[in-house]
Amino acid sequence: MNIKNATALITGANRGLGRAFAQRLLDRGASKVYATARRPESIDLPDVETLPLDVTDPASVRNAAETAQDVSLLVNNAGIQTTTDLVSGSFDALRQELDTNLLGQLRMIRSFAPVLRTNGGGAIVNVLSAMSWFPVNGSNSYHLTKGAAWAMTNGVRMELADHGTLVTAVHLGLADTDMTSGWDVPKLMPVQLVDAALDGVEGGAAEVLADDWSRGVKERLSLPPEEFNAAMDRAFATLTTS
Repeated sequence: MNIKNATALITGANRGLGRAFAQRLLDRGASKVYATARRPESIDLPDVETLPLDVTDPASVRNAAETAQDVSLLVNNAGIQTTTDLVSGSFDALRQELDTNLLGQLRMIRSFAPVLRTNGGGAIVNVLSAMSWFPVNGSNSYHLTKGAAWAMTNGVRMELADHGTLVTAVHLGLADTDMTSGWDVPKLMPVQLVDAALDGVEGGAAEVLADDWSRGVKERLSLPPEEFNAAMDRAFATLTTS
């Protein structure tokens, strides 16, 4: 998969990582970039083609796929975090996160898989999180949805292998965006995350671990739960005092 001359579509492209994806795709020679958002008028990048898109609305997703029939790279970036716990938190908020972070990505994949196949296979990038692998009280709904999206990504990768479609999961700790503005800790710049993801696509990678935090969490997954949780407590203590 070459980024140069690709036609890409990015969900949630009006700010943060999505905006950075759109800009870097243009910088790296993509021939066309569809930048999508629920309110396309909020997209401020020149040289992109804007489309209205709500990944929680099946009709909106179908309309985007019918319009963007030339896409060869789909970037599933749109996501939300409601800071909801699983036992005591709002069930409606949990459902909203599932509908966006998990089912929204899957809707996009189901609608665009035939488009990508027609255009030679192409690639799908699913922006996930190191929180796919660990819980945090106060945000366990996010952990649930990202963990489920990781499993979905692995399943989709197998199902689309015969299409010649690369499916790349991108994991990160924190990037410097509006969503993480309340965290006074080291963060990736959005362009660093995007370049790591696009380099991974060009290299045929199934998974991109974009920073030390995501790599460290992945390395601990083989530990027993008690040891994993203790290691994560130590890592959080180091992170917040650095």
